[in-house]
Amino acid sequence: MVRLFIMMVVAWLGVAQVQAAPNQIAGLRVAPAPDKTRVVIDLSAAPTFTYFTLDNPSRVVVDLASTSDDADLALSGDSGSLVRRVRYSTPKNSSSARLVIDLNRRAEPTLFAIAPDGAYGHRLVVDLADSQPQAQTTSSASSNVLIDSASNTRDRDIIVAIDAGHGGNDPGSIGPAGTYEKHITLSIAKKLAGMFDAEPGMRSVLIRDGDYYIYPTKRPEIARKKKADLLISIHADAFSQPEPRGSSVWVLSMRRADSELGRWLEKTERHSELLGGAAEVISDNASERYLAETIIGLSMDHSMSASYDLSQKVIGEMKQITRLHKRAPQAASFAVLTAPDIPSILVEVGFISNPQEEKNLNWETFRERLARSMFNATKSYFSQVPPDGTLWAAHKERNRTHKVRSGESLSLLAQRYNVKVSSIKEANNLRNDVVQIGQVLTIPST
Repeated sequence: MVRLFIMMVVAWLGVAQVQAAPNQIAGLRVAPAPDKTRVVIDLSAAPTFTYFTLDNPSRVVVDLASTSDDADLALSGDSGSLVRRVRYSTPKNSSSARLVIDLNRRAEPTLFAIAPDGAYGHRLVVDLADSQPQAQTTSSASSNVLIDSASNTRDRDIIVAIDAGHGGNDPGSIGPAGTYEKHITLSIAKKLAGMFDAEPGMRSVLIRDGDYYIYPTKRPEIARKKKADLLISIHADAFSQPEPRGSSVWVLSMRRADSELGRWLEKTERHSELLGGAAEVISDNASERYLAETIIGLSMDHSMSASYDLSQKVIGEMKQITRLHKRAPQAASFAVLTAPDIPSILVEVGFISNPQEEKNLNWETFRERLARSMFNATKSYFSQVPPDGTLWAAHKERNRTHKVRSGESLSLLAQRYNVKVSSIKEANNLRNDVVQIGQVLTIPST
């Protein structure tokens, strides 16, 4: 009986030791971005943590309960200019670990734990908002200072914001051969940007131009700050099985659009972002606020309609070079598509989880063709509905055409387009006022 009791005590102690076994630090990663730096601590179990900051010099101190402190904390790769190093310090007690993130300047930390997901286990994320954010570089043309339209000597360019999905510590989907979605999307984005920059009257803005992470909700904000006329977000799909393949194009769902519109309307201070100068004469009483809500609602309606029209053109171009997973635009609640004033589409260029499509996406010529299909579709769309005030809009105005219908005359067309009959005759080399049904006339701007 005594022997049995001793064995039970030993067994209980063994279980207690297993339960009390410290958490293990499995790795450390640092991903810099223009406005913040993310430090990710990989762990063997969910972390219990506290933290505080110190000045002179700037530091973030993280205490991890029941965690060993024998892992290597050496930084590798590009860690940016904010984080100088990560090191151990004297812990609260023998069973915990204290990590010190030494900074080159002050930063505001945000810490949160993430549960296991896909290839990653438990993680503690430390986001450091830089007190001196670096100027983000974009493509060569888009790095130029935006000139106010009032002082511009010519009509402005159409600006297309291109968002390469994922980045930094978020690789996106990973193919069977180890291809990271974030590398594929950035490559296609840069190729597409080069095409827009080479097109007269158009230029690009890259939401991210390097391997760093940007929150999805921040991406449309960057596009707005750059005064973009369109946002194209590029991704590569994935599935648990290797069979699915093909491209698809997505727009914002009506349900998400309604909820986003509600958020904008609740925040009076954000109205000016959409209304521009009109916001200064719209006060917060009931009638004027209703006017603001109406204008913002119309902006959202136009944005969604334009997004759908463009997505159809992209599908039409992409089906010529690759298989389609969906032959019609799909609607979803993607955060990157939520700008109420900027037409936005998300393009899934293929299933990176499919071995053949992963191979295709690793082929530079194929990525070039994908970019070209998006470029051609965008050109086709804007040639039909160029944004007001752009070079393309002025060109279309100068080259208006009209197909004569039954009952129309030169005097009627002159009145409709506010031009002289003589100007229409001169533009079309007409010797008299007679026009034929079906005849295509050039309508001059004056």
